[in-house]
Amino acid sequence: MPRQRAKGRLFENRIVVWDIDSSRRLFKEGYYGKPLGIPKPRDFEFDAPLILDLMEGYYLATKKLLDVEDQTAKELTPRQLHEICEASYPDFAAKFQVYRKLRDEGFVVTPGIKFGSDFAVYEHGPGIDHAPYIVQVVSPDSKMTATSMVRSGRLATTVRKQFIIAISDKDKRSVEFLRYDWWRA
Repeated sequence: MPRQRAKGRLFENRIVVWDIDSSRRLFKEGYYGKPLGIPKPRDFEFDAPLILDLMEGYYLATKKLLDVEDQTAKELTPRQLHEICEASYPDFAAKFQVYRKLRDEGFVVTPGIKFGSDFAVYEHGPGIDHAPYIVQVVSPDSKMTATSMVRSGRLATTVRKQFIIAISDKDKRSVEFLRYDWWRA
């Protein structure tokens, strides 16, 4: 029997899944979103709606695990949701390509804003492990200065994470990852 799709309602750049069973299922199946009012859930038995970042909501919609409606309860088409994402994220296509690649490989991906990057990436999930990676998305023709490399490396070292540059080539539909480590001499 196929799984029932969760239903979410779009509020600005967040999607709220009001049904508690759907919220628990999405969180349990991939640590999607955050339960409202519970900053660090210890288990999957919370009694709160789930707040999804727009990108993860779009990902779930593309996987046919989530239907999204606007504030008037009108269902949004995949195209409409894509347009909302394009308007909300600078360089959405490249960032989504990286997000999808990481998620499809089994990583848990969350917004990386508190680390000054595009994504924080977990191997297992929040509460189980700390995110060992922070990821910054760039295009193949991006220029990187020595100063920006040092800044990125210092930041990653300070928060005890590996800094990864994700090179998203939308034309070739490919993503390459470049990880660099800091060594003490």
